[in-house]
Amino acid sequence: MSAMLDVLSCGPGVTVQDLGRSGYLAQGLSRGGAMDRLALHEGAALLGQPVGAALEMAGFGGRFRANAPLRIALTGAPMRASVDGTALVWHASHSVPAGAVLEIGGATAGVYGYLSIGGGLAEPEILGSQSAHLTAGLGRALAAGDSLALGADTGKETGLVLDVAPRWEGGALRILPSLQTAVFPKGERARFCAERFARDQRGNRMGVRLVPEGAGFGLAAGQTILSEVIVPGDIQIPGDGFPYILMAECQTTGGYPRIGTVIPADLPRVAQTAPGVAVSFRFVTREEALAAEASYRNDIKALRKRMRPLVRDPHDIRDLLSYTLISGVTAGRELS
Repeated sequence: MSAMLDVLSCGPGVTVQDLGRSGYLAQGLSRGGAMDRLALHEGAALLGQPVGAALEMAGFGGRFRANAPLRIALTGAPMRASVDGTALVWHASHSVPAGAVLEIGGATAGVYGYLSIGGGLAEPEILGSQSAHLTAGLGRALAAGDSLALGADTGKETGLVLDVAPRWEGGALRILPSLQTAVFPKGERARFCAERFARDQRGNRMGVRLVPEGAGFGLAAGQTILSEVIVPGDIQIPGDGFPYILMAECQTTGGYPRIGTVIPADLPRVAQTAPGVAVSFRFVTREEALAAEASYRNDIKALRKRMRPLVRDPHDIRDLLSYTLISGVTAGRELS
């Protein structure tokens, strides 16, 4: 019997996602894939396997049960998780017995949590990817009653935790000039970088809307921009003047002026910025952006080196005697 993962219940934004589809921009299909691609790499590192498809959970997870023992990794936005009522540590790998109920609740920070499974998912590919691309109508969000095929897991290791730098606190985003950056007056560009923006409630896999502290960033020449190629990270300024950062399922062309483009290394931070959390922008040079990309890729390669056991072996604790292993005192009569 094939290993299957049953969806007992789930939130409205649970989908299967991998690194997406490349090579279809000319046909009008954007890459799609995981909103936080770094979380997929983290899950794969914890399980000691190549990056594949995982469950992406937008804000809330669900209840899942498999007919075989599982190795799982929980990454991305921290969420409350348990197996048959026993709490699980996030950013870690765990063993789940066959028939046990894995429950993943709401995010305590960030937006997108990820459930990676040892052996990966073995769902059919569409155009070379298992990812659901909701905007294009490829695949769909999961619902109670769905069952997902699981791949064969050749790994054995679990009980590892990964130390990650928080990326759900907003903060400064590095941007490069875009095709229309120079069209915006110098004063508006300076104000754009001096402003703080709050992530709006409106946002999905296509992009996120930001609300500035002050007035919007209208452009008199905005109606004369020709439709041009669009990439994730582009910051469009529509008619209301509120910036909109395009994300994984963005359109492939657009005519709104773009004041800049968030560099790829900072897109996981954009994806994990929850509504109400503030961000700001800082223009960087091409050289700085390339250095950031190189650092980002090196960090991914080094993920396995940053892992540690969830439970420490006493033989590895040099100062074991400094720990309070037994609390309280006794006169010894209780032992007689």
